[in-house]
Amino acid sequence: MFKALIEPFKHPKLDLGLGEGRSFGAASSRKPQAKAKNWSATLKRIWSYLAERKAKLFLVLLMVLFSSGLALLGPYLISRAVDHYLEGSGGRTWGTFLITLALVYVLNSLTSWLQNIWMIEIAQETIYRIRTDLFAHLHRLPISFFNRRQQGEIMSRLTNDIENISSTLNSSAIQIFSSVLTLLGTVGVMLWLSPLLTLLTFIVVPLMTLGMRWITRRTGPLFKERQRSMGELNGYIEETLSGQRIIKAFSQEERVISGFRERNTRIMLSGYWAQSISGFIPKLMNGLNNLSFAIVAGVGGLLAIRGLVTVGVIIAFVEYTRQFTRPLNDLANQWNTLLSAIAGAERVFEVMDEETEAKDEGAAVSLDQVEGAVTFKDVSFSYDGGADTLQNISFEAKPGEMIALVGPTGAGKTTLIGLLSRFYDPSKGSITLDGMVLSSIRRESLRSQMAFVLQDSFLFKGTIRDNIRYGRLDATDEEVEQAAKLANAHSFIMRMRGGYERMLSVDGSGISQGQKQLLAIARAILANPSMLVLDEATSSIDTVTEIKIQEGLQALMKGRTSFVIAHRLGTIRAADRILVLQGGRLLQQGTHDELLQQGGLYSELVRGAKDEAAM
Repeated sequence: MFKALIEPFKHPKLDLGLGEGRSFGAASSRKPQAKAKNWSATLKRIWSYLAERKAKLFLVLLMVLFSSGLALLGPYLISRAVDHYLEGSGGRTWGTFLITLALVYVLNSLTSWLQNIWMIEIAQETIYRIRTDLFAHLHRLPISFFNRRQQGEIMSRLTNDIENISSTLNSSAIQIFSSVLTLLGTVGVMLWLSPLLTLLTFIVVPLMTLGMRWITRRTGPLFKERQRSMGELNGYIEETLSGQRIIKAFSQEERVISGFRERNTRIMLSGYWAQSISGFIPKLMNGLNNLSFAIVAGVGGLLAIRGLVTVGVIIAFVEYTRQFTRPLNDLANQWNTLLSAIAGAERVFEVMDEETEAKDEGAAVSLDQVEGAVTFKDVSFSYDGGADTLQNISFEAKPGEMIALVGPTGAGKTTLIGLLSRFYDPSKGSITLDGMVLSSIRRESLRSQMAFVLQDSFLFKGTIRDNIRYGRLDATDEEVEQAAKLANAHSFIMRMRGGYERMLSVDGSGISQGQKQLLAIARAILANPSMLVLDEATSSIDTVTEIKIQEGLQALMKGRTSFVIAHRLGTIRAADRILVLQGGRLLQQGTHDELLQQGGLYSELVRGAKDEAAM
């Protein structure tokens, strides 16, 4: 069993990156993280959130102080009572002692309850702020961030990792502080009662320190690996659930199950070793605790026989010895949670440290009205600083023109649209709108003048009416329905149960892809934009449906500058100008007839489209 569990750690693909000279596995074959982990910095950032609630936190710390002090007072009162009894003191002292001791423990329970209630409130407010900040930051990140991250992995940071922080703040944080305070107070009282017995108690401290250091050096990387693997698994689950049709169509169920099993195994193994190794901590503490108790009891007895200490002091010391090791035990037991929380917090703050979309220039202006004159001049662009995806693109679009972008897959059509909407900025050259360089226009203002109908139309959970109204939130019901009629979506909506009030699930599952596209087009019509972008907007619509929406699209594009990425010949033929792209270069531009006369790539694409239609 043990061999079976440890064996995967020797496999390169399942290496947990414990490094050379560690007990488990070979050196990691994965590339190191771009940013070094800094636990102290992570703790400081968590504290910066807690510090916003200083008043409540002060009350909590005050209750912890009272609770720790009362916990230290109890054993001392017991020791004094025992000494009074052995000295032959009367029953009045015992009665006073019992009342005082009962009061001490009642107050101790009350202060403990108050500190827990207040700390839970602080923790929930802090987690609320962190979760809100992370979610808001995600919406300020550039599109490139989401292009290189799995949705499930991002969701894992927003849910699992923040929940780990929440668990620690709710329970572990106050317990750790209380344990440290109790530890310091216990040492102080022990030194006051008997320096010699205190010194004997400290014999086990170096052993505890060495044991903790040995264990935590091995568990830290494992907890980080578990959090990373959890994010990877969530991303894999999200991907496979979204792609169920493709998985089943190609009979790849066993392959994805195998992929899940491998990722799940990584989590199981990292969690197993992290918990197993860190599980030695309580056992180590208990063993050293018993050793310390035996030393104090044995040596204390000899000192009492010689009259150097009283029996009450020995009794108190035995209890304080337990109180000395109990906080260490608590710290050890909470260490797992703390490690997991810090690992989760690092992943959360790593996203929050991602550079946001470049801020608008200080002199950037808002647009009240757009005519739609667009000019690309020697525009080049690269996603990663390497080879250019677009190279020296130059063209002009006059107000109200329909510009069609054609070319094979990977030609750069969607990238060009991304530059126009400032999802990215060009590496070289300039783009102007109505004579203004795009960088001088506020992104929010620019995008508010544009409506998008993308290849992958997305619908939110809600009614059909609400999904169309997303284009303009203040639109009336009549305006929503008019937009649907222009997009030729009204008829199929009315045939559905509930009509415009029909509830759609996430991404509109339950209706066809063509119907989703029609709703997306209605949403764009309702937005009443100055410019329109159609990115393969009719790619998922059958020919009959496409014919139905052409009239609506023509009405929508009238008087508006429109950029259309399309493969359908009917859409391309109606364009005022066609840009032919290949390999990131603009090979040809002109009207349909002009390009046919020129020959070249466009003629080949049209010929291929006709052959496909004939089939």
